[in-house]
Amino acid sequence: MIEKIRCPWCGDDPLYVDYHDNEWGTPLYDNQTLFEFLILEGAQAGLSWITVLRKRENYRKAFDNFDPAKIARYSDAKKAKLLQNEGIIRNRLKIESAVKNAQAYLAMQKNGEDFSEFLWSFVGGKPKQNKLKNMGQAVASTPESDAMSKALKQRGFNFVGTTICYAFMQATGMVNDHITTCYKYKASSTGK
Repeated sequence: MIEKIRCPWCGDDPLYVDYHDNEWGTPLYDNQTLFEFLILEGAQAGLSWITVLRKRENYRKAFDNFDPAKIARYSDAKKAKLLQNEGIIRNRLKIESAVKNAQAYLAMQKNGEDFSEFLWSFVGGKPKQNKLKNMGQAVASTPESDAMSKALKQRGFNFVGTTICYAFMQATGMVNDHITTCYKYKASSTGK
């Protein structure tokens, strides 16, 4: 059996490998799933992504499957309950951010802005194809992530700095940062 060559960051943790193989870098256009990723990327700030991945199902339960309409109405009591939930990252600012971001998402929707179209506009509506030969060539931010961060902040979002936005763009396939030797590189470059 020939072993698949993957991006080295995913190592051999089965959860990380599955995420790499089936999600990371795959173009994603669904509004609510994009919202989920934005919230999770913000929750990851200062931590490793594997920490968030391990808590992802708990987040889905705790945050009503990332339904912005429900999250936007969270009461102080609900937020206090979330702070006691050991299945998520218990950080008051990150929980408040999820609520604030849900409210900003709904405001965009009310103003007739499609969340997916807005986000994808920063890469011209199609995945940006990078050609990383190794992880040393990877960057933490780009002019596109700078612009996305600024535009999201202007719309009332937070925990959306340029590094978070770039990680979000990588995760949702807005940029293809699979290394060129990774078996997913070609698949991601074609959007498959």
